[in-house]
Amino acid sequence: MNVTARVDKNENFDFVVSPAASAVYTYKKDNVIRLSFSSAIRNPTIADQYLYFNVGRAKLIGNLKGYDSLLTVPSLFAFFNSQNLDTLEYFNVDPVRPEKVKSVELGYRTTLWNSVFIDGSAYMSLYTDFLGYKVGVDTYIDTAIKRVVTAQTYRVSANSKDMVSTYGFSVGATYFFKQFYSLTGNYSWNVLDLRGSTDPIIPAFNTPEHKFNIGIGGRDIDRYYGPVHVKNWSFNINYKWIQGFNYEGSPQFTGYVPTYDMVDAQISKSIPKLYSTIKLGASNLFNKKRYQVYGGPYVGRLAYVSVMFDFAKK
Repeated sequence: MNVTARVDKNENFDFVVSPAASAVYTYKKDNVIRLSFSSAIRNPTIADQYLYFNVGRAKLIGNLKGYDSLLTVPSLFAFFNSQNLDTLEYFNVDPVRPEKVKSVELGYRTTLWNSVFIDGSAYMSLYTDFLGYKVGVDTYIDTAIKRVVTAQTYRVSANSKDMVSTYGFSVGATYFFKQFYSLTGNYSWNVLDLRGSTDPIIPAFNTPEHKFNIGIGGRDIDRYYGPVHVKNWSFNINYKWIQGFNYEGSPQFTGYVPTYDMVDAQISKSIPKLYSTIKLGASNLFNKKRYQVYGGPYVGRLAYVSVMFDFAKK
């Protein structure tokens, strides 16, 4: 069992205490249950505090002092269409403050038949002051003639007013066979739940709900295949699949990232006499160009060669 506490202090924010506790119980052999409670904070980044960046359609701004009387974008469009001042909806944004989270996780690990390793866990996290963004328009409207004289759109760093939760689970398994080889796979499910909140916070969770990996590998292979002696070779091939998701960023860079998949591969050869290992590999082996961030570039194959010397073995 373990109990800890952490204290954080930032120049712009008050002291925050984060307690945590965990328990691990081993019953029989190779069967482990773990339960943990943790709490943590995430201080607003330098950008959340000080950013001032004009991207054309909007200005991305930090928020240490708060902003008053911003217009919601939908209500401004409604005013353009109706010329009815009553459609205008104003809101204030409080100064940004640290995000706080409390999490509970339950996990289980076991080994079956001395060859199958399984590890799974489920979690739930509750966030207060969840960091995100709000978009509003600072305007001057001549009410006499019902005309917008000036208007500037801002994306303001902000905290949610309501509690936000995330939950999910992950499970992974590895099967070791024929001394040198292994099959691996893992799957994760992650969900953001706004818990019915109508707060217009843009959470920028940016995490796919479903993703999985399947791979096969060999390590320090030393065996004959017919007359051929394969020695000191290792390899790994991994297939990954990521479900499409909504990516939330700045006003220009908010949109849908489509589902994508790719194959990574690596092969290596150790040379004991030279205390070295040579690796050749590639991520996105088949060069399927994909973008993982909305508004970002398409990324294709990245190939590499490395040579590692281990002088400690001399």
